Amino acid sequence: MLHRWDLSIEEMKEKQRELARQVVLEDQFDAIKYIAGVDMALNELSGKARAAVVLLSFPELAVLEQHVYEEPLRMDYVPGLLSFRELPCVLGALEQLKQRPDLVMVDGQGIAHPRGLGIAAHLGVWTGMPSIGCAKSILVGHHEPVGEEVGDWQPLIYQHKTIGAALRTRAKVKPMFISQGNRISLESSIKYVLACGRGYRLPEPTRLADKLSKDNLWRESKPTEAPTMDSLWQE
Repeated sequence: MLHRWDLSIEEMKEKQRELARQVVLEDQFDAIKYIAGVDMALNELSGKARAAVVLLSFPELAVLEQHVYEEPLRMDYVPGLLSFRELPCVLGALEQLKQRPDLVMVDGQGIAHPRGLGIAAHLGVWTGMPSIGCAKSILVGHHEPVGEEVGDWQPLIYQHKTIGAALRTRAKVKPMFISQGNRISLESSIKYVLACGRGYRLPEPTRLADKLSKDNLWRESKPTEAPTMDSLWQE
């Protein structure tokens, strides 16, 4: 484990700054044969968190595995600290995979974050897996107008640095905001997100994970035991 989860707010922010320095912003992978998508659904009323992971073959995008993992919400929402609230549950879902992914797409931010460590980057550093943040909205940064056709994009700029891309994944529909999580370049992040398009705004891995996380979410079930994390893939 890189750190405990029961940290104070200031300790969480400092840990984000520390882990952000470990993020690798260049390609460090071989052939991509398996891509996982992960997403979360939360029920504030019941205090339940539910993470879903879907593993697809690449480039066929055939579904090979899908799993969900549930646990009680660990903390209230604090802007900029989403990964401390959601990542333990996501790791619980990933731990159920039989096949290790070559790349993980996360519904959330990568380095496009005030301290450079959104949930996709946090996951990438924790597991050692290449990861991409695929967000529906901007957390920080700005961009120039994006063309209307699929594949058009503009750099997402924050504090004079490129931290991601506003990418048109469906013609004449709001762009997605793509940022590196870990061990991948921005160019490759854009390439793989577009290669996982099936005519929707969301890339297929996170689109399917989004749907799975919400399916029968409010059914009665007992919280799953928290994972030890020891068996998660490390490099």
